[in-house]
Amino acid sequence: MSDIPAVEVSGLVKDFQTSFRGPKLRAVDNVSLRIEPGEVYGMIGPNGSGKSTTMKALLGLVKPTAGTCSIFGKDSLKVDSRNDVGFLPENPYFYKHLTGAETIKFYGKLCGMRGAKLKHRIDEMLNLVGLDDARNRALKGYSKGMLQRIGLAQALVQDPRLVILDEPTAGVDPSGSREIRDLILELKNRGITVFLCSHLLEQVQEVCDRVGIINHGKMVRQGKLDDLIALEDRTEIVLENASPELLDQIHTLVDVTYGVDMISEGNPRTTLEDLFLRETKPRRTVTKKRRKRTNS
Repeated sequence: MSDIPAVEVSGLVKDFQTSFRGPKLRAVDNVSLRIEPGEVYGMIGPNGSGKSTTMKALLGLVKPTAGTCSIFGKDSLKVDSRNDVGFLPENPYFYKHLTGAETIKFYGKLCGMRGAKLKHRIDEMLNLVGLDDARNRALKGYSKGMLQRIGLAQALVQDPRLVILDEPTAGVDPSGSREIRDLILELKNRGITVFLCSHLLEQVQEVCDRVGIINHGKMVRQGKLDDLIALEDRTEIVLENASPELLDQIHTLVDVTYGVDMISEGNPRTTLEDLFLRETKPRRTVTKKRRKRTNS
């Protein structure tokens, strides 16, 4: 891996003024994360947890109150840091009268592409997202899943090294969601770094190398997916050709036995959903009941 991370967020704090004289709202509170080149990183959290604000700070759309964000070593507040970035927002806006091919052409021109290079890129992107047969159809006739895929195509048109996806499967049916999942895996195979924000925990578990869980503006858990979902207080042993007698004794001793092979040993896995619910569950506060006074 490169010494320069694809994304580095360090001590990010973002406060918003809620009213003219009212107190400030802290949307992001000392969040740090690092994404290596070629990695798929998933950020998950409840609504209002600070996911989108973190992404906007990384994209230079909001200025941090404190902390820094960088993309391939460049300060994200600098315009040139976004030259290598493709972005698909949660609710992208498209000109519905344009066709699929015209839409990609429009965004390609915004990125400075022209001529044969742009024409080739249009064909390549439509083929990648599986919309070549709908290239001449106006976007007003596209389904939600097709619109998300054309959104991915426009995010990729300038051949970015980093793609940021904010809820890419929002409102998409299971079939369309599966297609987008496959596209993310294809991006990974091409060595493109992906920063993914999604409510679909099963999808995050299928495609991400590392995951961060954010809650109330704070990063509460972060790390490699396999490490996060490992149940550290349990050990799992898988045996092959074990006799019933050996199984009876396994709770006290497992030893080398003729005809028995140790297939694996490690921590059994929970699910990302269980981990998410555990880490974002509100903490209960215990209050003492006031003793009822009685008059004698």
